[in-house]
Amino acid sequence: MNFAFSIQDVLGVLPEIIIALGACAMLILDLFLERDKKEWVAYLGIFVVILAAIASWCLINTAEPYVMGRMMVIDNYSLFFKFTFYLATILTLLLSINYAKSADLDYRGEFYTLMIFSLCGMLVMASGSNLITIYLGIELMALPIYVLVGFLKNDTRSNEGAMKYVILGGFASGLLLYGMSLIYGLTGTTDLAGINAALSAGTVSPVILTLSIVLMAAGFCFKLAGFPFHMWAPDAYQAAPTPVTAFMAVASKGAAFAAIVRVFLEALYPAYAEWQMILAVIAVLSMFYGNTVAIMQTNIKRMLAYSSIGHAGYALLGLVAGTGEGSAAIMFYILVYTLMNLGAFAVIIMMRKTGKVAGDSIYDYKGLAKNNKVVALVMLIFLFSLAGIPPMAGFMGKLYIFMALINQGYIILAVLGILTTAIAAFFYIRIVLFMYMKEPEGEFDLVKSCALYIVIAISVIGVILLGVVPGSLMELASKAALLL
Repeated sequence: MNFAFSIQDVLGVLPEIIIALGACAMLILDLFLERDKKEWVAYLGIFVVILAAIASWCLINTAEPYVMGRMMVIDNYSLFFKFTFYLATILTLLLSINYAKSADLDYRGEFYTLMIFSLCGMLVMASGSNLITIYLGIELMALPIYVLVGFLKNDTRSNEGAMKYVILGGFASGLLLYGMSLIYGLTGTTDLAGINAALSAGTVSPVILTLSIVLMAAGFCFKLAGFPFHMWAPDAYQAAPTPVTAFMAVASKGAAFAAIVRVFLEALYPAYAEWQMILAVIAVLSMFYGNTVAIMQTNIKRMLAYSSIGHAGYALLGLVAGTGEGSAAIMFYILVYTLMNLGAFAVIIMMRKTGKVAGDSIYDYKGLAKNNKVVALVMLIFLFSLAGIPPMAGFMGKLYIFMALINQGYIILAVLGILTTAIAAFFYIRIVLFMYMKEPEGEFDLVKSCALYIVIAISVIGVILLGVVPGSLMELASKAALLL
């Protein structure tokens, strides 16, 4: 392996360098700011992310995609996910500014900075072309989120949720790393292209190969919150600060999909027959379990946690298809999922009242349409999109996934996906009924924040546009997808 780095290597990882140095600059700035000025750390974070996005834009269609001794690849697939992460991080930072003030969080500067460090790990995951790089990216992404989940240090639920997440996360990382080590033992390399070539030769032990695939699938599905590796998600989602819940639900899940799709389609595709059924079972169980258990939830963050398990199942179906069309559908779905989830969480944060947490219970939304028709309408848009009701973008996201399955002959899987979508509609529409069909139990004191308005506006526009005219984004995803 050649470790003589060139200027091309540095330019290739310039976005990651900008993010890492920017996070350090945020820590330094935090030292000089008074307690009531900590939002400037978040503004610096947004500026750093924009700089990284500009650097990534300059790398589109780069002549030499492999950098850092083939440890990383700068292709359009990785760049598509990176721009999704940039969008998710900027919107989450905007969500955090008002929340951090109202919750009176200690160490607010570190709160924003940890998100940027986690973003750096996501970028590494998206560009990783080597199992070692991907694993390092996963850990760099996960460690700051462990801290963020337990950031409410005086809240026992937050401490408990973070502890469960750390313990189970360490166990899942061990499974993933052991699976990777078995692959290395079988093929003699950790390079994804090298693994593909070794497996194509057909000289590896099928038993050990299957075991390594099972272990790696388990490790990745923990990060996706797929069944039965979802145990951490409900407690962590409910206990974490709401912006952290939003960040976990969209950015970390998107990063996990960026990595698992690349590993299974680039490195393990010769063993498609071995892992296709494994992932299909996980996807179906995730859809049924997540959407069924979500019906029984009254805490909206916990409901969205179980909902995210179902959404992980839908996206996994695109990987089961095993085609470029399937990977493009996943990319489209992750971006849409980012917009509709962050918009919903923005409304939840807007429901937070001074001195009292409101909006966490589904009953807090009773009569919202009678007091604030605009907020109720945007929440309806996000819930309909999450439920997959046309003409919202969530419907198109599921449609592209199902079409990728049908085109490969997996009609039964598509039918099961449609069935679970009908189940999921119940708990989303129940909140809509509360907003429009019930009388309010008191006055609504909604948070007024320019940052929240920006997040909601961007999310609403994106959800509607991608639902009505999805062709341009899907075409872009198809060009950037991993083609087989």
